[in-house]
Amino acid sequence: MTDKQAGILRSGGPKRTGDAIGQCGTQIFDRFDLPDIEDLASRLRFSPRTGRIWLDNNRMILMHTRALGALRRELVETLGISAARALLIRMGYASGAQDAELAVKVRGTASFTDFFLVGPQLHALEGIVNVQPVRLESDTATGHFYGEFLWHDSAEDEVHIEQFGFGSESACWMQQGYASGYTSVFVGRPVLFREVECRATGAQACRIIGKPLSEWDATDEELRYLQPQSFANRDRLIVSNRTAQAAPATVPAAAPSPEVPATPEKLLVGASAGFNMVCHMLEKVAGTNATVLLLGESGVGKELFAQTLHRISKRASGPFVAINCAAIPEHLIESELFGVEKGAFTGATESRAGRFERAHGGTLFLDEIGTLTLQAQGKLLRALQEGEVERVGDRKSRKVDVRVVAATNVNLRDCTRKGTFREDLFFRLNVFPIQIPPLRDRRADIPLLMEHFLKQFRSRHGKQVTGFTQRAINGLFAYDWPGNIRELENMIERGVILAADGEAVDLCHLFTSGEILSANVLAMSGDGLLNPCGQREAARAKETVAGAGGGDAGSLIDTLLGNGTSLDDLEEQLLQAAVERAQGNISEAARMLGITRPQLAYRLKRKIV
Repeated sequence: MTDKQAGILRSGGPKRTGDAIGQCGTQIFDRFDLPDIEDLASRLRFSPRTGRIWLDNNRMILMHTRALGALRRELVETLGISAARALLIRMGYASGAQDAELAVKVRGTASFTDFFLVGPQLHALEGIVNVQPVRLESDTATGHFYGEFLWHDSAEDEVHIEQFGFGSESACWMQQGYASGYTSVFVGRPVLFREVECRATGAQACRIIGKPLSEWDATDEELRYLQPQSFANRDRLIVSNRTAQAAPATVPAAAPSPEVPATPEKLLVGASAGFNMVCHMLEKVAGTNATVLLLGESGVGKELFAQTLHRISKRASGPFVAINCAAIPEHLIESELFGVEKGAFTGATESRAGRFERAHGGTLFLDEIGTLTLQAQGKLLRALQEGEVERVGDRKSRKVDVRVVAATNVNLRDCTRKGTFREDLFFRLNVFPIQIPPLRDRRADIPLLMEHFLKQFRSRHGKQVTGFTQRAINGLFAYDWPGNIRELENMIERGVILAADGEAVDLCHLFTSGEILSANVLAMSGDGLLNPCGQREAARAKETVAGAGGGDAGSLIDTLLGNGTSLDDLEEQLLQAAVERAQGNISEAARMLGITRPQLAYRLKRKIV
């Protein structure tokens, strides 16, 4: 499988005609059969006794199409056609992104077309539509993608026509979202599908065309459907009475109307159901002064969500002041929070306002609040309850108007039971908790984040990196992300630095610090066609073999084959020799072999098993 493959695909026999034409070695096929669907169908399991249906490890449901039609009508009549369409597109997007994960697992080592066509085949397996591929082009290294498909006998069209009859607009909303979500994850950048023909408008079949978002004109409408909050995935954030009236899903019209720029590095980026839920919660609380508690693992972006909450709130014109409670020494935390008067202690040579005073009229973000001492917790509780602070060494109180946003990656309820966190302070902070899911539970955000960070670091480091290889995309999507978005950001920056100008970021540029990849992705890493790094390593290996054989690689190969040495035996001996020469240092042995440490660890484990 190469990263530059394209084809005109039509159902029919396996006969292939035509030569490679066009730029980048594009392949033209005039006849094509869909791959056998048995590998997908075998993962569909029914358990009538327990009332469960499973597709791989994901629970599924069967639903009457008429029930879906009734739900569709109620959504349209209650929310309006635009809002109903947006909701169903996002629902489809989440489903498509989920199926992309299954594609990596089932056909991660297959040819590009067989690999990609998991999505259309799952669409059919799930009873939604019969998909006929028409044209499929992809060059993941440069980000090029073009897909054209026909949808026959769409269940979504059927229920729409039954409820509303024929009209002038397309109706396959969930399917459009599915195709966009599946392909965006698959190619590692935002891809938008549009339905250019639809049965609901009188066409014989539905026709969709998909291209990267940047290659479409006038995408504002689709962006509103996929990103219901105006403050997500935008170059600039504008909160005004005009936009509030046009899109009531933003800040209430009573809010002030500052125009607040958001730098590219400070943008919220995502499209998953979990991301949208968090944005919805931010939107709900933005127009109030309520205390907000952000919960989630380290690296999920709690401070970025806090900054966004400030920008869309009524306090946007005021200051945003942040403090990491874990980074301040215990004996200084009170003076940092509440300020200090001159002479209060040795070294206090002048009076200084604390973070509460500096945040007056704005937002105070208290990160890692679970690390505060019990004494500091008591003074913080008083400041929150009374709205006033007292500087260290002072006798008078100062009124402060501050909206507090706290964040923690620990379970504060458990801390209250252990006595390390005050219960009364917990209840005071827990007015409006927002749980931010980890990246592994919102994988639909990964392609948007990849595109975002790639642009950011190409600009920052002056690199002309073209994009990501398919293997790199599979690896990023399959990885478990213990460090969440922070780890993804660091890994992509590393990849941009290591990749050569004019080339794509590959798997070997990303996973260089002992990260553990799944066996399926590691199996793909051995394919030199997929991996430019692997091609260079193979070339170096060939030169090494030629040198070891006195300048004739063929003689060494003839000797090995003449001795009846099997490939497994040769690999085992080579692995053992490298580990012994490196005196048990796996990283050093991996460098000798020209592979990564996880690849060597996987091979050694496989031999032991």
